[in-house]
Amino acid sequence: MGIKRSKNSIGFRAVPGMSQAVMKTLCQILSVLIGVVCAVLMIFGIIPLLGWTLWATLAGCVAGIIFGSFPERKIGLIINVAVAIVAVLRLFLGGGVV
Repeated sequence: MGIKRSKNSIGFRAVPGMSQAVMKTLCQILSVLIGVVCAVLMIFGIIPLLGWTLWATLAGCVAGIIFGSFPERKIGLIINVAVAIVAVLRLFLGGGVV
């Protein structure tokens, strides 16, 4: 038979007993943590010859943007978008994105 999972309004299949508020809070916390880790990677990527870390930063920012779009408070989304913009600018100026 298995566990019956219900689909809530944000598109996740929730575990029985887990409210939408808890899911949104988890998405927000995860997005902020991803944004902080990406910001630290971006600082290392600004150093010459370590620009390859900016590609990992961009991949992480995409995940953070996805998780940050679900909660009502958009702080994780803002952090990830800001880090992604700076990383893309650095890649563009350094010749990593042509």
